[in-house]
Amino acid sequence: MSSRGRPVVTSHADIERAAFRLFAERGFEGTTLDAIAEAVGVGRRTLFRYFDSKNDIPWGQFDRTLDGFRSILAGMPDDLPVWEAVHRGVVEFNRFDPEADPPHRERMELLLRTPALQAHSVLRYADWRQVIAEYVAQRLELRPDGLLPETVSQVSLALALSGYQLWLADEEASLTDLLEEAMSSLREYLELG
Repeated sequence: MSSRGRPVVTSHADIERAAFRLFAERGFEGTTLDAIAEAVGVGRRTLFRYFDSKNDIPWGQFDRTLDGFRSILAGMPDDLPVWEAVHRGVVEFNRFDPEADPPHRERMELLLRTPALQAHSVLRYADWRQVIAEYVAQRLELRPDGLLPETVSQVSLALALSGYQLWLADEEASLTDLLEEAMSSLREYLELG
């Protein structure tokens, strides 16, 4: 029993696995919250204790992963050029367990290729970019909403998404290699070295 007196009946992972099975069978738009709740064996209201909306389920526990991203960047040596710290941080952030369930490729395929998720994804990308902007601002003693931190965050997202698109198009491609290649151009674009 939890400290509130109610037994824990599910988890984020249980909901994600059930939802992704249904998304694969019915498509994202064809899958209702009621169907996900039924597949997990809980009431619809229980789902909202774990995810704010159906659109949040493909993102998993994104706030937690962003905390991990902040930690990755915070752990970069201070003497590392900013472009290289961001480069390394983005690559490290995008290392995923090959045994993850749902698989990372399936998650990203859904996020990047489902029109119904695009508007919501813009909000999540803004949260991701904010992590980079705050890091760059802290390192360079600038405001996070200043031009350079914003530029670094926008360019980093564009480079990462380019790597992801190529990865999704080629089953044999290495995501890490593509991100390394994409992010290596950050210095050329920003000349922060």
